[in-house]
Amino acid sequence: KNLSIKDALTSLYNRRFFDEQLSIEIDRATRYNTSLSLMMIDIDFFKNYNDKNGHIEGDSLLTIISKIFKMNCRSSDFVCRYGGEEFAIILPDASSENAYAVAEKIRKKVFENIFRFEEKQPNKKVTISIGIASFPADSNTKEDLKLCADKALYSSKENGRNMVTLYKNLK
Repeated sequence: KNLSIKDALTSLYNRRFFDEQLSIEIDRATRYNTSLSLMMIDIDFFKNYNDKNGHIEGDSLLTIISKIFKMNCRSSDFVCRYGGEEFAIILPDASSENAYAVAEKIRKKVFENIFRFEEKQPNKKVTISIGIASFPADSNTKEDLKLCADKALYSSKENGRNMVTLYKNLK
């Protein structure tokens, strides 16, 4: 069972698990009248990193960053590999402000870490961009929550990368 819900490279939960767990957590938040937040995360210029350093180094970078995510989240959070260099973190019982604090901590840890070959990156550092949306404040459906977090992520990327954006600030 573990193999069916975990990503082989990073040992994070996989996309299938993410989709199922997000539904469960939204149902739970609805039942208990609590909030939950969703982070969508992308490694900035990851294609450049892979192209310059090769896929083995790219895999190593994914593994290290995954560990940073896990070390800076609560045990009740669900850290998932969404696809490629994209990640999602489900934060049950977390407002957008709580999620923002966690996201900023993660972003800073990645920024402060020294990665092999990061000097070849366009900004000379390995960085991440994060978008956050919260239920029910920003959305009341799973699909719309993902869309809102994704819009916030793209806002982070369009506004300079290496930043965290709350969906509620886009409105």
